[in-house]
Amino acid sequence: MNKMTASKMTMSKMTRRMFGASSFALILAGSASFAQQSPPVRVRGTVEGVEGDVVTVKSRDGAELKLKLKDNATVRAVIPAKLTDIKAGTAVGVTSAPQADGSLSAIEVHIFPANQNVNQAHFAWDLMPNTFMTNGPVQTSVAAVDGQVLTVQYKTGDKVEEKQIKVTPKTTIVGYEPATKADLKPGVKVFVAAAPKLPDGSLDVANISYGKDGMTPPM
Repeated sequence: MNKMTASKMTMSKMTRRMFGASSFALILAGSASFAQQSPPVRVRGTVEGVEGDVVTVKSRDGAELKLKLKDNATVRAVIPAKLTDIKAGTAVGVTSAPQADGSLSAIEVHIFPANQNVNQAHFAWDLMPNTFMTNGPVQTSVAAVDGQVLTVQYKTGDKVEEKQIKVTPKTTIVGYEPATKADLKPGVKVFVAAAPKLPDGSLDVANISYGKDGMTPPM
């Protein structure tokens, strides 16, 4: 074997090793990126303890969660409201379930604070199996035989759509009022719509709601 041939074989082996190492590095980088992009966590549970800006919550499925509140975290109290509080143009979120006739019946309606930027949409929800969330301004409210039918408008891309959702006497209706971190005491029920998971497993919380006077946030 001449020197040139030996040199080519050596270079070939080195290239394969470098390619293999690079591929492995790319796989690790992809895995890390995937881990960092894990979906936000929705929290429903009861406060068990508070230490500084860390709130320990037992979720409804029994898991213990650590919620790290941002310095400027928004805290709101969930309070009772009435159907008469909902006017045309009022921004609401409605959790609903489909009925046998194809209509939607509201499980709960929460009235967003005035001037809040609402993500107008209709999408699957996880309050219970086969439920939906509809966010948007109310267009009309019409009396029905066993309740009231709200027409809620929302957007799908550039298209404006609407859902008609029946509010019955069993529907829970709530609103919000400003609160502070000091209100997050052991025993209160809390709700966080979406919190990214931090590297240590805790949740990064920018917005949290709690049920005032023993109320459980119904959404």
